Amino acid sequence: MESQPPAEPAAGRSGLLRSTGVVGGMTLVSRVLGLVRDVVFARVFGAGTGMDAFFVANKIPNMLRRFFAEGAFAQAFVPVFTDYRSTRGEAETRALADAVTGVLALALFGVTVLGVLAAPVLVFLVAPGFTQDGARFDLSVEMLRWTFPYLLFISLTALAGGILNSHGRFAVPAFTPVLLNVVLIVFAVWLSPRWARPEMALALGVFVAGIVQLAFQLPALARIRMLPRPRLRFDHPGVRRIGVLMLPAIFGSSVAQINVVFDNIIASFLQTGSVSWLYYADRLMEFPLGVFGIALATVILPGLSAQHARRSREGFASMLDYALRLVLLIGIPATAGLAVLATPLIVTIFFGGEFAARDVGMASVALVAYAAGLLGFILVKVLAPGYFSRQDTRTPVRIGVIALGLNMLLNVVFVLGLLRLGFDAPHAGLALATSLAALLNAGLLYRGLRREGVYWAGAGWAALIMRIGLAVSAMVLLLWWLRDVPGDWLALAPLARVGWLALAVCGGAACYFLVLFASGFRPAQLRGFASHGQRSDPSL
Repeated sequence: MESQPPAEPAAGRSGLLRSTGVVGGMTLVSRVLGLVRDVVFARVFGAGTGMDAFFVANKIPNMLRRFFAEGAFAQAFVPVFTDYRSTRGEAETRALADAVTGVLALALFGVTVLGVLAAPVLVFLVAPGFTQDGARFDLSVEMLRWTFPYLLFISLTALAGGILNSHGRFAVPAFTPVLLNVVLIVFAVWLSPRWARPEMALALGVFVAGIVQLAFQLPALARIRMLPRPRLRFDHPGVRRIGVLMLPAIFGSSVAQINVVFDNIIASFLQTGSVSWLYYADRLMEFPLGVFGIALATVILPGLSAQHARRSREGFASMLDYALRLVLLIGIPATAGLAVLATPLIVTIFFGGEFAARDVGMASVALVAYAAGLLGFILVKVLAPGYFSRQDTRTPVRIGVIALGLNMLLNVVFVLGLLRLGFDAPHAGLALATSLAALLNAGLLYRGLRREGVYWAGAGWAALIMRIGLAVSAMVLLLWWLRDVPGDWLALAPLARVGWLALAVCGGAACYFLVLFASGFRPAQLRGFASHGQRSDPSL
C-alpha cells in the first residue's frame, strides 16, 4: 500500500525560520571549525609556494563539484525528487533514488579517472602562471592526484544530503562539513610534520575527508528507509528529467567556474601569495554567507518546490518574500561589519607564525572588496531557488552569462588599472570585480521573478528598510570607534586582540538590534509582513 504524500518540508514561514536556524546552527559549527582550520593553515604553512599549490589543487575538484554536487545536480535533483515525494508513492521515490545513484556514481567514476590522469593539463589550465615556477607546478600536480577523487565522494554526499533535505532532515547534511574541517586540522597538525613536503598531508586529508563525509550520511539515509541501492537505469523518467534540467544548470555552473578559473589565471601571474591572500579573505566572507545565506537557500529550495508542486502561487510568493526580509535583516549588517572590521579580523584570526604583517595587509584589502558583494552573494543563493524550484534552470544561466561577462571585463580593467597606478595589492581588483558581478546577478534574478509574476513584495518593506538603515548606521559608527581605540592591532598581545574583537563584534550586534528594536521593529512582525495574497506597491 502506497504511503500518503508527505507534508511539505519546513512548512510555512515559522518552519522555514526554524529549519534555517537548524541548518545555520550546524553550519556555524562547521564555519567556526573552518576558521580554526584556516588559522592552522596560516600559522603552520603561511601564504607561500606550498599553500598556493594546495589551494589550486583543492580548487579544481571543488569547481567541478558545482556540476555534480550542490550545483547543477542539486538544482535539478531536489525539485524532481520533491515532486515525486509530493505526488507519488514511497516505492517510486525510492526507485528514483536508486536509479539516480547508479547513473551519477558511474559518471563520477569516469570523470575522476580522467581527472587524475590529466592532472598536469588541469593545473596548467587553471594556473598557467605556475609554469614559471617548476616546483610550484609539480607540487600542484602531485597534490591534485590526491584531491581529485574528493569529487566522487562529495558528490555522492551531496546526493545523500539532497534526499535528507527533501525529507526535512537538515541537521545531518548541515553538520557533515564539520568532518572535513576536523580531518584537515588533524592532518595539518599531526601528519604534516612527518612529511618531507608538509603540504602534501593536506592533499591526503582532502581524500580521506571525502570518504568520512559520505560514510557519515549513510546511517541517516537508512533510518528513513532511503539508503539507495544503485541501479543503472538511464531510461528512468525521473533520471531523464533530471538530466534535461541539468543541461542548462551545468552550463550555468560552467559559467560560474569559468569566472573562478579566470580569476585564478590572473592571480597566478601576480606576486607569490596572491592566491593565498584571496583564499583567506574569501574564507572570512564565506562565514556569514555559509552560516546564513547557504543555510537559508538549502531550506528554501525544497520548501518552494513543494509549494510549486501544490500549485500554490500565494504560498510560493509569501515564502520567498519572508526569506528576502531575513536576508536584508542579517546580510546588510554583516556586510558593514566585515568591511569595517576587515583588518582586526585578519590580524586576530590569521596573524602569527608564517603569516606575516604584509600578509595581513594584503588579505585585509581583499576582504573589504569581497565584503562589498556579500549581500549580492546571499541574494543569489536565495533568489535562484525561485527558478530552480519551478524547474526553470535556463533563466539563471542567461543571467549568469551576463554577470560573467561583467566580471571578466572588470577583472582585466581593475587589475591592469591598479598595476598601472602602482597599487601594491592588485589582487583586490579580482575580489571587487567578483562582488560587483554578484550584485548584478542578484538584481537581474530579482527583476526576473517580479516580471514573471511569481514573486511580489508584501506590505511593510519600506518601513523595514528604513529601520535597518538606521540601525546599521548606528552600528557602523560604534564599530569605527571601537576599531581605532586599541591603536595598532599588530602590536597587541593575542588575547588582547581577541578581547577587543569580541567587544567590537558583540557591541556592534547589540547596537544594531537595540536600535532596530527602538525604531519599532519586532521579530513577530516578520511573519506578519508577508501575509498571503497581500500585495504592496510594486515600487517598494
